[in-house]
Amino acid sequence: MNICCIGAGYVGGPTMAMIANKCPDIAVTVVDLNEERIRAWNSDVLPIHEPGLNEIVAQRRGENLFFDTEIDANIRKSDILFICVGTPTKTFGLGAGRAADLRYIESCARRIASVAEGNKIVVEKSTIPVRTANSIQRILKAGNPDLKFDVLSNPEFLAEGTAIPDLLEPDRVLIGGESEEAVETLASIYARWVPRDRVLTTNLWSSELSKLTANAFLAQRISSINAISALCEATNAEVDEVAHAIGMDSRIGPKFLKASVGFGGSCFQKDILNLVYLCEHYGLNEAAEYWEQVVKINNYQKRRFSSRIVETMFNTVAKKKIAIWGFAFKKDTDDTRESAAITVCQDLLGEQAHLSIYDPQVSKGRILEDLGVEESEEVEICQSAEEAASGAHAIVILTEWDEFKEQDFEKLHATMPKPAFLFDGRNLVNLTEMRAIGFEAWGVGQGSPPAV
Repeated sequence: MNICCIGAGYVGGPTMAMIANKCPDIAVTVVDLNEERIRAWNSDVLPIHEPGLNEIVAQRRGENLFFDTEIDANIRKSDILFICVGTPTKTFGLGAGRAADLRYIESCARRIASVAEGNKIVVEKSTIPVRTANSIQRILKAGNPDLKFDVLSNPEFLAEGTAIPDLLEPDRVLIGGESEEAVETLASIYARWVPRDRVLTTNLWSSELSKLTANAFLAQRISSINAISALCEATNAEVDEVAHAIGMDSRIGPKFLKASVGFGGSCFQKDILNLVYLCEHYGLNEAAEYWEQVVKINNYQKRRFSSRIVETMFNTVAKKKIAIWGFAFKKDTDDTRESAAITVCQDLLGEQAHLSIYDPQVSKGRILEDLGVEESEEVEICQSAEEAASGAHAIVILTEWDEFKEQDFEKLHATMPKPAFLFDGRNLVNLTEMRAIGFEAWGVGQGSPPAV
């Protein structure tokens, strides 16, 4: 069997590496138009940071795992085609700011139809609106009516930073389709390492909608606890204690109840806005307003955190050095898409602060591009957390990298103008210990520090 995956990004690369690892008899090829990205997949420095991925790729690459820019030939020889291309939120036209931009999905379908020479199973892996499979099927049938194309939905449920464990031991693998034979073919591949009772089968539309719904529910929990964190700060309650108390209720559970500066990543906001657009499209305006509030609370949380920094530092950060620890949207990834750090940094730059930024995985170029600036007196990219914090008026923790907990805060405090401030957007450090050192330390939902 030959598998071809169109798209060498955060979904396609790790997923295909795992299939190749668990199915050594299947030839798996990942194709992409981006030559630089394919070169990186074929090198010792992969284009994405994901713990455990390097080892799997190194073991299977050249054996039954290949990365190539030759798309047409690999489409022709494949039995199963995975579509793993981006579906960003539209920035133009009908549905701008909400609807998914499906141009890359359509482009894949048209290319498959134009070059395929045999029957294919085509698998939607990208996150797409419900009933997109119907559009893909129409394009394939119109473009090559002599061939049989079975379209399946197989949404990914990976979390960046834990993609390899998520692939090794998934909560579930979801496959939606109308052809029992095609569904069974794909299910049998996953069954090589996933218990069969975790391989769920549904119709196409339920599978497509399940991905959007899962991300909406997870983001909803984060926005819910973040909304409560604002109330905790106003009343001197402790949000972590509240989260622990409600999380012990078996009906609620403890996961995704960690208050923070706000969620980011490529999926949550995009998928919720897509869900909002779909609800509006079908005239379900009240449902659309409900889900849109999840995004509004997330934006509110980021702005609230930025305002806290400025207000606490005597209502001005102009010309003050602010150390930014972390730029990725979460630890163990180099992905910065929709990162809360972008919003907070832009807010502080708008207040004329001087930012010294450090992230252990995000490149200088990525940070500067996301902020839309060049390195200057206002923005410097540092090589360590210590370098960023030395001489800073405040330390701002925006990503929960483990190394930030292990810093010598007494040493750093000694280098900083007084009063020295610490703002923990991830509730990563012990504020009581920080205050004992001498910091004026604030967390999310942690109430006010004792009066001086």
